[in-house]
Amino acid sequence: MSNSSPVKFDDPPVFPRGFRCTSTNCGLKPDAKDLALFVSEKDSSAAALFTRNHFPGAPVTLGRETIKAGRLRAIVANSKCSNVATGARGLENARRMAAAAAKEIGSTADRVLVSSTGVIGVQLAIEKIEHGMVGLAAQLQADPMVGAEGIMTTDTYPKALSARVGDATITWVAKGSGMVEPNMATMLAYIFTDAEFDAPALDRMLRQAVHVSFNMLSVDTDTSTSDTCAIMANGLAGRVDEKAFLETLTAGCIRMTETLARDGEGATHLLRAIVRGAASEDDARRIAKSLVNSPLIKTMVHGADPNVGRLLMAVGKAFEVNVRPGSTDAWINGHAVVKGGERLEFDEAAVRTALKSEVVDLEVMLGVGNASATAYGCDLTNGYIEENAAYYSS
Repeated sequence: MSNSSPVKFDDPPVFPRGFRCTSTNCGLKPDAKDLALFVSEKDSSAAALFTRNHFPGAPVTLGRETIKAGRLRAIVANSKCSNVATGARGLENARRMAAAAAKEIGSTADRVLVSSTGVIGVQLAIEKIEHGMVGLAAQLQADPMVGAEGIMTTDTYPKALSARVGDATITWVAKGSGMVEPNMATMLAYIFTDAEFDAPALDRMLRQAVHVSFNMLSVDTDTSTSDTCAIMANGLAGRVDEKAFLETLTAGCIRMTETLARDGEGATHLLRAIVRGAASEDDARRIAKSLVNSPLIKTMVHGADPNVGRLLMAVGKAFEVNVRPGSTDAWINGHAVVKGGERLEFDEAAVRTALKSEVVDLEVMLGVGNASATAYGCDLTNGYIEENAAYYSS
Protein backbone atom coordinates (compact mmCIF):
# COMPACT_ATOMS: atom_id res chain seq x y z
CA MET A 1 0.00 0.00 0.00
CA SER A 2 1.34 3.46 -0.87
CA ASN A 3 0.78 6.67 1.05
CA SER A 4 1.81 8.81 -1.91
CA SER A 5 0.10 12.16 -2.18
CA PRO A 6 -0.96 14.03 -5.35
CA VAL A 7 0.43 17.22 -3.79
CA LYS A 8 3.56 18.45 -5.57
CA PHE A 9 6.24 19.72 -3.21
CA ASP A 10 8.71 22.42 -4.20
CA ASP A 11 12.35 21.56 -4.83
CA PRO A 12 13.98 23.36 -3.15
CA PRO A 13 11.45 24.50 -0.51
CA VAL A 14 10.57 28.19 -0.40
CA PHE A 15 8.87 30.54 2.05
CA PRO A 16 5.44 32.11 1.47
CA ARG A 17 5.33 35.85 0.76
CA GLY A 18 6.25 37.95 3.74
CA PHE A 19 8.13 35.26 5.70
CA ARG A 20 11.87 35.11 6.25
CA CYS A 21 14.22 33.41 8.69
CA THR A 22 17.78 33.19 9.91
CA SER A 23 19.88 31.14 12.30
CA THR A 24 23.18 31.62 14.07
CA ASN A 25 25.51 30.25 16.71
CA CYS A 26 25.06 32.21 19.93
CA GLY A 27 27.34 30.04 22.04
CA LEU A 28 24.99 27.37 23.39
CA LYS A 29 26.79 24.87 21.15
CA PRO A 30 30.54 24.96 20.47
CA ASP A 31 30.13 25.90 16.79
CA ALA A 32 26.89 24.59 15.21
CA LYS A 33 23.87 26.85 14.81
CA ASP A 34 21.75 27.00 17.97
CA LEU A 35 19.37 29.95 17.56
CA ALA A 36 16.71 30.40 14.87
CA LEU A 37 14.31 33.25 14.12
CA PHE A 38 11.25 33.07 11.82
CA VAL A 39 9.52 36.38 11.06
CA SER A 40 6.47 37.61 9.16
CA GLU A 41 6.52 41.16 7.81
CA LYS A 42 3.14 41.70 9.48
CA ASP A 43 1.20 40.22 12.38
CA SER A 44 -0.32 36.88 11.42
CA SER A 45 -3.25 34.77 12.49
CA ALA A 46 -1.86 31.82 14.44
CA ALA A 47 -2.68 28.59 16.22
CA ALA A 48 -0.55 26.06 18.07
CA LEU A 49 -0.64 22.69 19.80
CA PHE A 50 1.68 21.66 22.61
CA THR A 51 2.91 18.61 24.47
CA ARG A 52 0.63 16.85 26.96
CA ASN A 53 3.62 15.82 29.07
CA HIS A 54 3.10 16.70 32.76
CA PHE A 55 6.53 18.41 32.84
CA PRO A 56 6.21 20.98 30.04
CA GLY A 57 9.12 23.29 29.37
CA ALA A 58 8.95 26.98 30.27
CA PRO A 59 8.52 27.89 26.56
CA VAL A 60 5.46 25.64 26.38
CA THR A 61 3.95 27.25 29.48
CA LEU A 62 4.58 30.70 27.98
CA GLY A 63 3.42 29.57 24.53
CA ARG A 64 0.04 28.47 25.82
CA GLU A 65 -0.41 31.98 27.18
CA THR A 66 0.87 33.72 24.05
CA ILE A 67 -1.23 31.77 21.55
CA LYS A 68 -4.53 32.67 23.25
CA ALA A 69 -4.55 35.94 21.31
CA GLY A 70 -4.36 34.04 18.01
CA ARG A 71 -1.75 36.49 16.65
CA LEU A 72 1.99 36.07 16.07
CA ARG A 73 4.68 38.08 14.35
CA ALA A 74 7.58 35.68 14.92
CA ILE A 75 8.84 32.38 16.29
CA VAL A 76 12.21 32.17 18.03
CA ALA A 77 13.80 28.85 18.97
CA ASN A 78 17.03 27.63 20.43
CA SER A 79 18.61 24.17 20.50
CA LYS A 80 21.01 22.48 22.98
CA CYS A 81 18.96 23.47 26.10
CA SER A 82 15.22 22.76 26.44
CA ASN A 83 14.56 25.07 29.43
CA VAL A 84 12.57 22.28 31.12
CA ALA A 85 12.43 21.65 34.90
CA THR A 86 13.90 25.12 35.47
CA GLY A 87 11.20 26.67 37.68
CA ALA A 88 10.37 30.38 37.88
CA ARG A 89 13.80 31.33 36.59
CA GLY A 90 13.20 29.26 33.46
CA LEU A 91 9.88 30.99 32.78
CA GLU A 92 11.51 34.40 33.24
CA ASN A 93 14.24 33.38 30.79
CA ALA A 94 11.61 32.33 28.24
CA ARG A 95 9.97 35.75 28.62
CA ARG A 96 13.35 37.44 28.18
CA MET A 97 13.91 35.40 25.02
CA ALA A 98 10.58 36.59 23.57
CA ALA A 99 11.37 40.19 24.53
CA ALA A 100 14.81 40.04 22.89
CA ALA A 101 13.33 38.74 19.64
CA ALA A 102 10.54 41.33 19.71
CA LYS A 103 13.01 44.15 20.24
CA GLU A 104 15.13 42.96 17.33
CA ILE A 105 12.22 42.88 14.85
CA GLY A 106 10.32 45.91 16.16
CA SER A 107 7.40 44.02 17.67
CA THR A 108 6.15 43.12 21.16
CA ALA A 109 6.86 40.04 23.26
CA ASP A 110 3.23 38.92 23.18
CA ARG A 111 3.56 38.40 19.41
CA VAL A 112 6.57 36.06 19.70
CA LEU A 113 6.29 32.31 20.23
CA VAL A 114 9.30 30.81 22.02
CA SER A 115 10.64 27.25 21.71
CA SER A 116 13.62 25.55 23.27
CA THR A 117 14.90 22.02 22.61
CA GLY A 118 17.76 19.99 24.02
CA VAL A 119 18.87 18.80 27.43
CA ILE A 120 16.33 18.84 30.29
CA GLY A 121 17.08 20.35 33.70
CA VAL A 122 19.67 22.93 32.68
CA GLN A 123 19.08 26.67 33.05
CA LEU A 124 19.03 28.54 29.75
CA ALA A 125 22.06 30.76 29.13
CA ILE A 126 19.74 33.67 28.36
CA GLU A 127 22.53 36.27 28.16
CA LYS A 128 24.05 34.36 25.23
CA ILE A 129 20.68 34.29 23.48
CA GLU A 130 20.06 38.00 24.09
CA HIS A 131 23.51 38.86 22.77
CA GLY A 132 23.11 36.52 19.79
CA MET A 133 19.77 38.06 18.88
CA VAL A 134 21.30 41.45 18.15
CA GLY A 135 21.65 41.98 14.41
CA LEU A 136 19.59 38.95 13.34
CA ALA A 137 16.94 41.10 11.65
CA ALA A 138 19.52 42.21 9.11
CA GLN A 139 20.30 38.56 8.32
CA LEU A 140 16.73 37.42 7.57
CA GLN A 141 16.50 35.53 4.28
CA ALA A 142 14.08 33.54 2.14
CA ASP A 143 15.53 30.01 2.48
CA PRO A 144 13.57 27.99 5.12
CA MET A 145 16.43 25.49 5.40
CA VAL A 146 18.52 28.19 7.10
CA GLY A 147 16.03 28.41 9.95
CA ALA A 148 15.74 24.62 10.12
CA GLU A 149 19.47 24.37 10.81
CA GLY A 150 19.14 26.35 14.04
CA ILE A 151 16.63 24.00 15.69
CA MET A 152 18.40 20.67 15.15
CA THR A 153 19.51 18.55 18.10
CA THR A 154 20.26 14.94 17.10
CA ASP A 155 18.75 15.43 13.64
CA THR A 156 21.22 14.49 10.91
CA TYR A 157 19.92 17.11 8.46
CA PRO A 158 17.61 20.17 8.42
CA LYS A 159 14.00 19.56 7.39
CA ALA A 160 11.77 21.88 5.36
CA LEU A 161 8.99 21.44 2.76
CA SER A 162 6.76 23.75 0.77
CA ALA A 163 3.78 23.37 -1.56
CA ARG A 164 1.27 25.61 -3.35
CA VAL A 165 -2.49 25.98 -2.84
CA GLY A 166 -3.92 28.25 -5.51
CA ASP A 167 -1.99 31.52 -5.21
CA ALA A 168 -0.77 30.69 -1.71
CA THR A 169 2.20 28.72 -0.35
CA ILE A 170 2.47 26.51 2.73
CA THR A 171 5.91 25.87 4.23
CA TRP A 172 6.77 23.33 6.92
CA VAL A 173 9.95 23.51 9.05
CA ALA A 174 10.55 20.84 11.68
CA LYS A 175 12.98 18.95 13.83
CA GLY A 176 12.68 15.70 15.70
CA SER A 177 14.84 12.61 15.94
CA GLY A 178 14.37 11.06 19.35
CA MET A 179 11.95 11.30 22.30
CA VAL A 180 9.19 11.30 19.69
CA GLU A 181 5.75 9.92 20.40
CA PRO A 182 3.66 13.00 20.92
CA ASN A 183 -0.01 13.25 21.66
CA MET A 184 -0.19 16.46 19.64
CA ALA A 185 2.67 17.03 17.23
CA THR A 186 6.32 16.31 16.76
CA MET A 187 9.04 17.88 18.86
CA LEU A 188 9.13 21.22 17.01
CA ALA A 189 7.11 21.84 13.83
CA TYR A 190 6.37 25.27 12.38
CA ILE A 191 4.03 25.91 9.47
CA PHE A 192 3.89 29.20 7.57
CA THR A 193 1.44 30.35 4.90
CA ASP A 194 0.47 33.52 3.07
CA ALA A 195 -3.13 32.31 2.76
CA GLU A 196 -5.74 34.31 4.62
CA PHE A 197 -7.44 32.50 7.51
CA ASP A 198 -8.48 33.58 10.97
CA ALA A 199 -7.12 31.88 14.09
CA PRO A 200 -10.16 29.63 14.74
CA ALA A 201 -10.00 28.25 11.18
CA LEU A 202 -6.26 27.63 11.54
CA ASP A 203 -6.79 25.86 14.85
CA ARG A 204 -9.50 23.64 13.40
CA MET A 205 -7.44 22.67 10.34
CA LEU A 206 -4.22 22.20 12.29
CA ARG A 207 -5.91 19.77 14.66
CA GLN A 208 -7.32 17.75 11.76
CA ALA A 209 -3.97 17.58 9.97
CA VAL A 210 -2.01 16.70 13.12
CA HIS A 211 -4.49 13.95 14.03
CA VAL A 212 -3.43 11.77 11.08
CA SER A 213 0.21 12.84 10.88
CA PHE A 214 2.32 14.01 13.82
CA ASN A 215 -0.03 12.32 16.30
CA MET A 216 0.70 9.02 14.55
CA LEU A 217 4.48 9.37 14.72
CA SER A 218 6.62 7.38 17.13
CA VAL A 219 10.38 6.97 17.16
CA ASP A 220 10.74 5.54 20.65
CA THR A 221 7.36 5.81 22.48
CA ASP A 222 8.65 8.74 24.55
CA THR A 223 6.77 12.04 24.64
CA SER A 224 8.99 15.12 24.73
CA THR A 225 8.47 17.87 27.29
CA SER A 226 8.90 20.51 24.58
CA ASP A 227 6.62 19.41 21.73
CA THR A 228 5.20 22.36 19.81
CA CYS A 229 3.39 22.61 16.48
CA ALA A 230 2.44 26.12 15.35
CA ILE A 231 0.98 27.65 12.21
CA MET A 232 1.11 31.31 11.09
CA ALA A 233 -0.96 32.83 8.26
CA ASN A 234 -0.15 36.41 7.21
CA GLY A 235 -2.85 36.64 4.50
CA LEU A 236 -0.66 38.24 1.82
CA ALA A 237 -1.96 35.82 -0.83
CA GLY A 238 -5.60 36.42 0.06
CA ARG A 239 -8.32 33.82 0.51
CA VAL A 240 -7.93 30.28 -0.78
CA ASP A 241 -10.32 27.33 -0.81
CA GLU A 242 -10.39 25.87 2.70
CA LYS A 243 -10.89 22.28 1.54
CA ALA A 244 -7.91 22.47 -0.82
CA PHE A 245 -5.82 24.15 1.87
CA LEU A 246 -6.64 21.44 4.41
CA GLU A 247 -5.80 18.69 1.93
CA THR A 248 -2.40 20.23 1.20
CA LEU A 249 -1.76 21.03 4.86
CA THR A 250 -2.46 17.40 5.76
CA ALA A 251 -0.34 16.01 2.94
CA GLY A 252 2.61 18.17 4.02
CA CYS A 253 2.23 17.15 7.66
CA ILE A 254 2.24 13.48 6.63
CA ARG A 255 5.28 14.02 4.41
CA MET A 256 7.11 15.75 7.27
CA THR A 257 6.06 12.97 9.66
CA GLU A 258 7.67 10.42 7.35
CA THR A 259 10.79 12.59 7.08
CA LEU A 260 11.09 12.79 10.85
CA ALA A 261 10.56 9.05 11.29
CA ARG A 262 13.20 8.28 8.66
CA ASP A 263 15.69 10.44 10.58
CA GLY A 264 14.92 8.81 13.94
CA GLU A 265 18.03 8.40 16.05
CA GLY A 266 20.12 5.65 14.49
CA ALA A 267 17.31 4.73 12.07
CA THR A 268 17.97 2.94 8.78
CA HIS A 269 14.32 2.34 7.78
CA LEU A 270 11.07 4.28 7.67
CA LEU A 271 8.39 1.98 9.12
CA ARG A 272 4.72 2.44 8.23
CA ALA A 273 2.02 0.43 9.97
CA ILE A 274 -1.20 0.46 7.95
CA VAL A 275 -4.28 -0.95 9.65
CA ARG A 276 -7.55 -1.50 7.80
CA GLY A 277 -10.84 -3.17 8.59
CA ALA A 278 -10.98 -2.02 12.21
CA ALA A 279 -14.21 -1.61 14.17
CA SER A 280 -13.36 2.06 14.87
CA GLU A 281 -10.72 4.63 14.02
CA ASP A 282 -9.50 4.51 17.62
CA ASP A 283 -9.00 0.73 17.34
CA ALA A 284 -7.08 1.18 14.08
CA ARG A 285 -4.86 3.87 15.62
CA ARG A 286 -4.12 1.71 18.67
CA ILE A 287 -3.09 -1.29 16.56
CA ALA A 288 -0.97 0.84 14.24
CA LYS A 289 0.82 2.41 17.22
CA SER A 290 1.27 -1.02 18.82
CA LEU A 291 3.10 -2.15 15.68
CA VAL A 292 5.46 0.81 15.31
CA ASN A 293 6.17 0.97 19.05
CA SER A 294 7.14 -2.68 19.49
CA PRO A 295 10.91 -3.12 20.03
CA LEU A 296 10.56 -6.63 18.56
CA ILE A 297 8.92 -5.27 15.40
CA LYS A 298 11.60 -2.58 15.17
CA THR A 299 14.44 -5.09 15.49
CA MET A 300 12.71 -7.48 13.07
CA VAL A 301 12.75 -4.72 10.47
CA HIS A 302 16.34 -3.72 11.26
CA GLY A 303 17.54 -7.32 10.95
CA ALA A 304 15.38 -8.07 7.89
CA ASP A 305 14.02 -11.07 9.84
CA PRO A 306 10.61 -12.26 8.52
CA ASN A 307 9.34 -13.33 11.94
CA VAL A 308 5.63 -12.82 11.38
CA GLY A 309 4.82 -14.03 14.87
CA ARG A 310 5.93 -10.61 16.04
CA LEU A 311 3.25 -8.99 13.88
CA LEU A 312 0.58 -11.15 15.49
CA MET A 313 2.01 -10.45 18.94
CA ALA A 314 1.86 -6.68 18.45
CA VAL A 315 -1.72 -6.83 17.18
CA GLY A 316 -2.80 -9.26 19.87
CA LYS A 317 -1.43 -7.31 22.82
CA ALA A 318 -3.87 -4.45 22.17
CA PHE A 319 -6.30 -6.05 24.61
CA GLU A 320 -8.90 -3.30 24.45
CA VAL A 321 -9.25 -3.53 20.66
CA ASN A 322 -11.79 -5.67 18.81
CA VAL A 323 -9.56 -8.33 17.19
CA ARG A 324 -10.76 -11.62 15.70
CA PRO A 325 -7.83 -13.91 14.87
CA GLY A 326 -9.84 -15.78 12.26
CA SER A 327 -10.33 -12.62 10.18
CA THR A 328 -6.84 -11.10 10.60
CA ASP A 329 -4.54 -10.93 7.56
CA ALA A 330 -1.11 -9.28 7.21
CA TRP A 331 1.39 -8.25 4.56
CA ILE A 332 5.03 -7.12 4.60
CA ASN A 333 5.74 -4.70 1.74
CA GLY A 334 2.96 -6.34 -0.26
CA HIS A 335 3.95 -9.95 0.51
CA ALA A 336 1.08 -11.89 2.15
CA VAL A 337 2.41 -13.48 5.35
CA VAL A 338 -0.72 -14.08 7.48
CA LYS A 339 -4.20 -15.26 6.47
CA GLY A 340 -7.02 -15.78 8.97
CA GLY A 341 -4.62 -15.49 11.89
CA GLU A 342 -2.32 -18.22 10.57
CA ARG A 343 1.16 -17.93 9.12
CA LEU A 344 1.21 -18.48 5.38
CA GLU A 345 3.88 -20.35 3.52
CA PHE A 346 5.83 -17.59 1.76
CA ASP A 347 9.15 -17.04 0.04
CA GLU A 348 11.33 -16.11 3.01
CA ALA A 349 14.17 -14.88 0.81
CA ALA A 350 11.81 -12.51 -1.00
CA VAL A 351 10.40 -11.16 2.28
CA ARG A 352 13.91 -10.70 3.69
CA THR A 353 14.76 -8.67 0.61
CA ALA A 354 11.56 -6.65 1.05
CA LEU A 355 12.49 -5.91 4.69
CA LYS A 356 15.80 -4.47 3.50
CA SER A 357 13.97 -1.70 1.61
CA GLU A 358 14.39 1.80 2.98
CA VAL A 359 10.61 2.00 3.49
CA VAL A 360 8.90 -0.99 5.11
CA ASP A 361 5.11 -1.17 5.09
CA LEU A 362 3.46 -3.52 7.56
CA GLU A 363 -0.20 -3.86 6.61
CA VAL A 364 -2.85 -5.52 8.78
CA MET A 365 -6.47 -6.23 7.83
CA LEU A 366 -8.56 -6.84 10.95
CA GLY A 367 -11.73 -7.75 9.07
CA VAL A 368 -14.14 -6.48 11.73
CA GLY A 369 -15.17 -3.09 10.32
CA ASN A 370 -14.31 -0.29 7.89
CA ALA A 371 -12.00 2.01 9.89
CA SER A 372 -8.33 2.53 9.07
CA ALA A 373 -5.23 4.35 10.32
CA THR A 374 -1.52 4.62 9.54
CA ALA A 375 1.30 5.09 12.05
CA TYR A 376 4.86 6.11 11.24
CA GLY A 377 8.05 4.97 12.93
CA CYS A 378 11.51 3.54 12.36
CA ASP A 379 13.69 0.57 13.18
CA LEU A 380 15.72 0.20 16.39
CA THR A 381 19.49 0.08 15.97
CA ASN A 382 22.71 0.25 17.96
CA GLY A 383 22.89 3.88 16.85
CA TYR A 384 19.85 4.78 18.98
CA ILE A 385 21.50 3.33 22.08
CA GLU A 386 24.81 5.04 21.39
CA GLU A 387 23.13 8.40 20.77
CA ASN A 388 21.11 8.35 23.97
CA ALA A 389 23.52 6.65 26.37
CA ALA A 390 25.59 9.83 26.55
CA TYR A 391 23.07 12.52 25.49
CA TYR A 392 23.33 14.58 28.67
CA SER A 393 27.12 14.63 28.49
CA SER A 394 27.45 15.34 24.77
